[in-house]
Amino acid sequence: MLRTLPLLLALSLPAAAHAAPPAVIVHEGQVVRKEPPPHGAIGMSTAYRISDAAPNRTMEFRKRILHKGAAIGLHPIAHDEVYYVLSGQGEVTSDGVTARLGPGSAAYLYTGANVGIRQLGDEDLALIIAYPVIKP
Repeated sequence: MLRTLPLLLALSLPAAAHAAPPAVIVHEGQVVRKEPPPHGAIGMSTAYRISDAAPNRTMEFRKRILHKGAAIGLHPIAHDEVYYVLSGQGEVTSDGVTARLGPGSAAYLYTGANVGIRQLGDEDLALIIAYPVIKP
C-alpha cells in the first residue's frame, strides 16, 4: 500500500496548466474606422475591428454598421459565420435564399455558402460578426 500511495497522490494532483494570456480589453472607440464594406464596396460603413487588438486570437469578433444603401456583397465563406443584428433592418442571403433580419435576430451561416447582407430602410444596420480565424 505504501508503494502505491505516491502514485495515487501524483494522479490526484492537477497537472500544471499553461497560463492563459491576460485579457485584452478593447473599447470600440479605439478601433473604429469609416470604410466601404467588404466584398464589393457597396456604400459606406463604420467598422469596429475589435478582435484585431487581441494577439494570437482564434476568432474574429467585429461590429459593423452598414449605412443607408450599404451591403457586404455576396462572397463564399470558408468557415461558419454569424451575423447578429443590434439595430436596424437588413436582408441576408445564403446560397440564393434571402431572409429579413431585425434587432435581436441572428443568421448562422455555414462553411461553403455564398453569403452577403444589405441594409434596408432609413436606419443604419448595426451588426456583430463573428467567425473563427482560419490559419494557413
